[in-house]
Amino acid sequence: MPDSSTGSTARPSRRAVLAATAGVTTALASAGTVHAATGPSAHDDRRLRALISRMTLEEKVGQLFVMRVYGHSATDPDQADIDANLDEIGVRTAAELLAKYRVGGIIYFAWAHNTRAPHQIADLSNGIQKASLGLPRGLPVLISTDQEHGIVARVGEPATLFPGAMAVGAGGSRSDARTLGRVAGRELRALGIRQNYSPVADVNVNPANPVIGVRSFGSDPGSVARLVTAEVEGYESSGVASTAKHFPGHGDTHTDSHAELPYIHHTREQWGELDAPPFRAAVDAGIDSIMTAHIVVPALDPAEDPATLSRPILTGILREELGYDGVVVTDSLGMEGVRTKYGDDRVPVLALKAGVDQLLNPPSLDIAWNAVLNAVREGELTEERLDESILRVLRLKSRLGLFKDPYVSRAGVDRAVGTRSHLATADRITERTTTLLVNEGGLLPLSRRSRPRLLVAGADPASPSGTTGPPTGVLADALTGLGFTATALSTGTAPSAATIAQAVAAAGDADAIVVGTYNVSAASSQKTLVEQLLATGKPVVAVAIRNPYDVAHLPGVAAYVATYSWTDVELRAAARVIAGKVDPRGTLPVPVQRADDPARVLYPVGHGLTY
Repeated sequence: MPDSSTGSTARPSRRAVLAATAGVTTALASAGTVHAATGPSAHDDRRLRALISRMTLEEKVGQLFVMRVYGHSATDPDQADIDANLDEIGVRTAAELLAKYRVGGIIYFAWAHNTRAPHQIADLSNGIQKASLGLPRGLPVLISTDQEHGIVARVGEPATLFPGAMAVGAGGSRSDARTLGRVAGRELRALGIRQNYSPVADVNVNPANPVIGVRSFGSDPGSVARLVTAEVEGYESSGVASTAKHFPGHGDTHTDSHAELPYIHHTREQWGELDAPPFRAAVDAGIDSIMTAHIVVPALDPAEDPATLSRPILTGILREELGYDGVVVTDSLGMEGVRTKYGDDRVPVLALKAGVDQLLNPPSLDIAWNAVLNAVREGELTEERLDESILRVLRLKSRLGLFKDPYVSRAGVDRAVGTRSHLATADRITERTTTLLVNEGGLLPLSRRSRPRLLVAGADPASPSGTTGPPTGVLADALTGLGFTATALSTGTAPSAATIAQAVAAAGDADAIVVGTYNVSAASSQKTLVEQLLATGKPVVAVAIRNPYDVAHLPGVAAYVATYSWTDVELRAAARVIAGKVDPRGTLPVPVQRADDPARVLYPVGHGLTY
C-alpha cells in the first residue's frame, strides 16, 4: 500500500489499518455526529470503556499526551527534522513517536514544518492516522493546532485566513463570528485537523497585556461571551472541536506566561463578573474542550498554584461550579509559567490530579510520560483516574467521527481549502472590522485623482504565519491595485534617526503619506517618525497594525485607522477603506486611554467613524 504521508494521492485502505479496532469502530461509527452538549449515550460509553479495558497501562498514559513532532511527513521527514526529533523526543519520525509513546494527539506548528501546503498537510494527517491505527490496539489520533486567525495561525495561505479576535470584536457581528468558525473549521477538517485551540475567551482589560491583547475579542465580558458562543457554534457545525482558552482568564496580566508566571489579583467577585462569563457561555454552548492558563489567581486558589495545576480551579470551579464535563487540555507544558514552581516531572502528575485530561507539548515527553507512569505504579495516581480522562478524550474522538473515518483526501482539500467563496467571505467579514478612529477635515477617503502618489512607511514586524508581508509592501501593493501609485519604505518598529530622515526625504515626492504603527509608546522612535512626517506638511494617514492604543500617543495625526493585525486580509481591507472602496464600519471593542492620564478615556468602547 502506498504511504500517503509521502505524497500519494490515494487514501490509505481502511480495511488494513482498522483491523485492530474493527469491533469497536463499527459500533462507534454511528456516534460520529453526537454533540458534546447532548452527552454520550450509555451504549457508546460501554463500547469506549471496553476499549479502555483492553489497553496496557503504557497505552493509557500515552493517550493523555498531545505532542509536537517535526517534519512534513509521518515517515519520511527531512534530515533536519529527523535530527530535531532525535534531539527533543528521541525518535526519528511521527510514526516512531506513536509507536514508542502511543500518544493520543499530535499538534501541528508551522515552525515544526508540519504545515507547508494543503496537500502535504492532508498527507501528513493520513500518515499519522495510518501509523497509529496500524499498531496493536491502535487508535485514531486527535490532531490539533492553534488557528486563532489574526496574529496566531499555523496554517497559512493558500488556506483562508480571517481577521483575528479583536478585529471580529470590532465588527461585533455574531453572524460573522459563526461564519468564521464554520468556514475555518471546514478547512481544518479537510486537512485532517479535528481540534482547534480557539476561540480565545479571555477578556482583555489590560492594555499592557503582552500575551493576549488583540487575540481577545475585547474588554466587555458580555460581548466576548456572545462572540465566543457564535464561533463555537460555527466550529461545531463544521465537525471540528473548538477550545475556549485560557481558563480561568488571562486577560488582565502584565507578564507573559511563556516567560514567567503571571498573577491576577481579581477578587472572587471580580472574576465572576469579568473573567467567567465567556467560559460559562462556552460551556452552555457545548464547547468540546477548554484550555488552562499558566497563571496564579490567589482569590481562586490560596495555595497560589498555577491554574493548570490547581484542583480548586479545575475541579472545584470548572467541573463542579460550571458543570463542565468535556475535555480539559493544558496550555503548552513547555511554557515557563507552569515550570516555575515545580519540576517537569511533577507538572504532568499535578495537572492530572487537578483535573486535566490532555497534557500538551511537554518539553521532554520522556520525562513527562514516565512521571505519569511511575505515579500510577507508586499509587499517587490511580489507573481509574487515567481511565476517566481517557474516556473523555475517546468520547471526543468518537463525536468528531475519527472512529468512523479518520482519513482525508486531496480531492476534499481542493473542495474546501482556500476556495474562491471562502476567500471572498473572509474579505467581506474583514471589511466590517476596520475601524476609523480619527478623520479630521474629512481627509479620508483619499482621492486617487488629487493625491495619486503615496508613500507607505512604517513598522514591518515579521508577518504572522502564512501571510506574505511585509505590512508596508502589502499596503502599498493593495493601494496601487486601487489606482494609486504607492511606494513602500520599511522604517521598522524602532526607526533610527537616519531612517527617519530617509522617510522624510521620500515624503517630498508624495501627495500623501500612509504610515503603519506598531505598539507605540511615549518613548518610541515611531512617535518621532510620525511627528517628523507630519512636519513635512503632507497629509498623514496612520494605521495601527496591532494594538489600537497607538492613537493616544499621536494626537497630531488627522486620520487614524485600526486594523488589529498586520495579516494580508486585514491590510487589504484597510487599503479599501483608505481608498473609499468600502466604508469603515468597525467600532472599538476596547477603550483607548489618554496617554497623559491613563485614568481617563480618550475613545470609549463603541467609538468608530464612517464616511
